[in-house]
Amino acid sequence: MSTRPRVRAPELTGRGWLNTDGPVALRDLRGRFVLLDFWTFCCVNCLHVIDELRPLEERYADELVVVGVHSPKFVHEADPVALAQAVERHGVHHPVLDDPELGTWQAYTARAWPTLVLVDPEGYVVAQYAGEGHVHAIDALLAELVAEHRERGTLQPGDSPYVPPVVEPTDLRFPAKALALADGHVLVADAGHDEVVELDAGGAVVRRFAGFREPNGLCLLPPEVASEVGYDVVVADTTHHQLRGIALGSGEVQVLAGEGIQWMQGDDTSRLSSPWDVAWWRDRVWVAMAGIHQLWTFDPRTGEVAVAAGTTNEGLLDGRAGEAWFAQTSGLAPDGDRLWLADSETSSLRYVSSDLEVRTAVGSGLFDFGFRDGPADLALLQHPLGVTVLPDGSVAVCDTYNGAVRRFDPASGEMATLVADLVEPSGAYVDGDLLVVVESGAHRLTRIPLGRAGRLTDGFAHRTQRPITEVAATVELVVSFEPPPGQKVDDRFGPPSQLVVEATPPALIRRGDGRGTELSRTLVLDPQVGEGVLHVAARAASCDIDGGEGAACRMHQQDWGVPVRVSSDGDVTLLLPLGGTG
Repeated sequence: MSTRPRVRAPELTGRGWLNTDGPVALRDLRGRFVLLDFWTFCCVNCLHVIDELRPLEERYADELVVVGVHSPKFVHEADPVALAQAVERHGVHHPVLDDPELGTWQAYTARAWPTLVLVDPEGYVVAQYAGEGHVHAIDALLAELVAEHRERGTLQPGDSPYVPPVVEPTDLRFPAKALALADGHVLVADAGHDEVVELDAGGAVVRRFAGFREPNGLCLLPPEVASEVGYDVVVADTTHHQLRGIALGSGEVQVLAGEGIQWMQGDDTSRLSSPWDVAWWRDRVWVAMAGIHQLWTFDPRTGEVAVAAGTTNEGLLDGRAGEAWFAQTSGLAPDGDRLWLADSETSSLRYVSSDLEVRTAVGSGLFDFGFRDGPADLALLQHPLGVTVLPDGSVAVCDTYNGAVRRFDPASGEMATLVADLVEPSGAYVDGDLLVVVESGAHRLTRIPLGRAGRLTDGFAHRTQRPITEVAATVELVVSFEPPPGQKVDDRFGPPSQLVVEATPPALIRRGDGRGTELSRTLVLDPQVGEGVLHVAARAASCDIDGGEGAACRMHQQDWGVPVRVSSDGDVTLLLPLGGTG
C-alpha cells in the first residue's frame, strides 16, 4: 500500500494546452474526479494506456476528466508542433498539458512513463499508479469513490473541457511504412487513417484497405509462399495487436495472428503486443514486437507464432537472442545473414546474425542520444523508426526524431547523414537509384537520389535529464502495491510478485541486484562509483477475492529508470509506487 500522505493536488503548470480552448485549472474541475496521465509520445507503454483509458472515459463521462500531462524524454518531443501531431496521430481525446520542463511531473513526484494520478472532487490525490494495466483498478476504485462523494454531496458532474482539433484533409495521414509492388504500385501503411493504401506509379490512390488501427509494418511474401497461403502481404496492425494478411488480387483482409487483446505477462503467443514492423528472413516473417521489447516469428504456412529473441526487459544488452534486451524495436531490414533493426528507445542500430547473436552497431542505452556522425562508437541517433538495406550493402536509418536519413557503412563502421530537414521519417524503400522515404509528419513519400554524397554532422549529444534522487549507500528499495478493490494478492500458485534490479553502470550496485520475488530489497551502492541509473522492473498479480472458477486475475507491471547519486545524507528509502491508494 502506498505510504504517501493525503495531500492537495498541485496545480497544473506548463508551456501551454492542447485539445481545449484555454488553460485548465484543477480548481475549475472541483466536483469531478481528475485522472492525470503522465506520458511521452515516444513510449509505447504510454500509448497502451491512452487506449486502455478510452472505455473508462466513456463510462465516467460525467464524473471524470482525464488530463494528459506530456513530459518529454527526447529533445524532439519538446517541440510543440511535434506534440500536436502526436496528439492527433494517436487519437488523444482529452485535454493535454504541454510540460516540456517537467514542472508538473516533478510536482507529482512522477518517476516513470506512464504514471497515472487520481485526484478526488475535493482536490486531493487519492491514488497513484505506474505503468500499464491499471485501468481495472481505477475503475473499481472509482465505483467506490463516486458513490461515496455522491452521498456526501461533493460530486458535481459536468462536461469535459476537451475540444477536438481541426484535422486537415490529406490523402495520407501520418503514413508509417511503405512497400513497392512488382507492378510499380506502392502500398502505404496509412496509420492516421487506419488504412493500408495502394498508390499507382504516379502517386494517385488506387484503393484503400480498411479495418486496421494504426498499421505500421508491411512485408511482401515470396511468390511461392503467397500462392500457398492465399495472401500476399503481412501487415503489423499495431493498435489491434494483430498481424493481418492482404490478398492483393481479391482485396480480402484477414487476421493471421493475435486475438485483438494486448499480451500481458503470463499470456501465450495467441496474443501480441504492438507489433511495429515485419520482415521476411530465414524462411518466415519476423515481427518487431515493440510493446514487449522482443522479436517474434510467424510462419505463414503453419500459422505458428513463436518468441525468437528478447526477455521483455527493456534496454540495450547484446548476446544470445534469448538473453538479449531490446527497447521498442520499430524497424526491420533483412540482408542475407543479418537482420538489421532499429531499436527506437535506445536510439540504436542493431542486428541479429545468422547464428542468432544480437549485436549493436550504433547506440549505447536508454538515455543517451543525439545527432552525430563518424565512427560507430561516437555516432548518435534520436529515436529511429526505420531501417533499409541499400544496394551497396550500407544501411539507411530513418533517424525519426532528428528528421534525417543516416547511412551506416558496416565495412568501415562509419555513419554519415544522407539527408536532413525531413519531418519524422519512419520508413523507406529502394526504387532504382532512388530512396523513397516515408515522411510521416509531412503526410507524404519523398524521393531522394542514392548517388548523393553523405555529409558529416556533429550536431549534439544529449542525455535524458530527470531529477536525480540522492540516496544513502545502503538504501531500502520498496515497490508499493495494493490490490484494487475486490481483489487480493493470490499466492496459491506460487509467488505473486517479481522484482528485477540492475544498474548502469553495473558497478554502482555492490549487493542487491538480480531477480527475486519480494517487492522490497536492500541495495548496497558503491560511493566510489557515485551515481548512475537504477533499472527496476516489478510486477504483481492480484485475483478476485471471491476466487473460484472464472475468477479474474490481473498482472500489474512497470519498469523504472531512476537516476541516483550516492550521498552521506541521502534517502535511506527509495519508494516506487506500482499501484495503490494514498
